[in-house]
Amino acid sequence: MSVRKHDDRKHYFFLSSEETQAFAADYATGIPTGSVIALIGDLGTGKTTFTQGFARGLGITEQVGSPTFKIVSEYEGNHLILYHVDCYRLKNGADFLNIGGETLLNPDNGITVIEWADIIEEILPAEAIVIHFNRIPGKADHRGIIIEEHGNEIIST
Repeated sequence: MSVRKHDDRKHYFFLSSEETQAFAADYATGIPTGSVIALIGDLGTGKTTFTQGFARGLGITEQVGSPTFKIVSEYEGNHLILYHVDCYRLKNGADFLNIGGETLLNPDNGITVIEWADIIEEILPAEAIVIHFNRIPGKADHRGIIIEEHGNEIIST
């Protein structure tokens, strides 16, 4: 993994899915309860892979998969719940709110990770942590992510 900082964004580069998951597991340990993490990127850029590692960092032992067809999955961690949301099948923020999404944007007993968050961008909390995922051209397993923490106090990494 390599990292560089530009403005208030942190850029990370990973050589494998295992490296992405290890980073995400470490990153999860510093995220406070009540946080919303917005994942943005094309198909196959590592959003679910990141979430799997993030869940492991929260002490979740269940297999974490993409909740595309059920939209929301809940996992019990050591001290909190991980709400894993996939907005791929939604049209906009109104669709999200119609399924009770407002509680997921204020998770007082957990952390919400939202894949395809750009679909509901207009209703994301201003303090949401936004993570952009990209493939590295010409490198099948290499990924780049850019994290925008918007002034949040993150304990790790």
